[in-house]
Amino acid sequence: MQPQDQDHHYMQLALRQAALAPAMGEIPIAAVLVHKGEVLATAHNYREFSQDPTAHAEMIVIRKAAEQLRTWRLTETTLYVTLEPCPMCAGAIVQSRITRLVFGAWDPKAGACGSIFDIPAERRLNHRVEVLGGILEQESQALLQEFFRPLRRETQEKAENCTKLVR
Repeated sequence: MQPQDQDHHYMQLALRQAALAPAMGEIPIAAVLVHKGEVLATAHNYREFSQDPTAHAEMIVIRKAAEQLRTWRLTETTLYVTLEPCPMCAGAIVQSRITRLVFGAWDPKAGACGSIFDIPAERRLNHRVEVLGGILEQESQALLQEFFRPLRRETQEKAENCTKLVR
């Protein structure tokens, strides 16, 4: 699938939303759901804030959009996400009949839209989603790296301190 003119614009909106997440202690992942050129919903992850394992950005925007449109069938919509969706979110994308998925960074550890699994393309399911990955990939990766860099440093320092104590 080829990028469309508006893909970069909506992915920029998702990136701006993702940049808000770290202030709440959330991983900077966000989603924007668009229907016929209108933004229906935007959200970033709220797992830590709500202590809800299903509070991924994708799940939140799908719920908001279904409520707004008063239907669970989100046909003629495009979902923009800064990170390749996980299996739970990919399943919800298929089940809600989203037409198109555009994401930024690939997720080699949990991605379910081409990395580890490819749920949207699974022929045995009754709906398939057009998928385009890698749009503004570097910007999406940079947000994640900036978030995790201090956490990795802290973990490494703790490990080094434990090693010193054991000696």
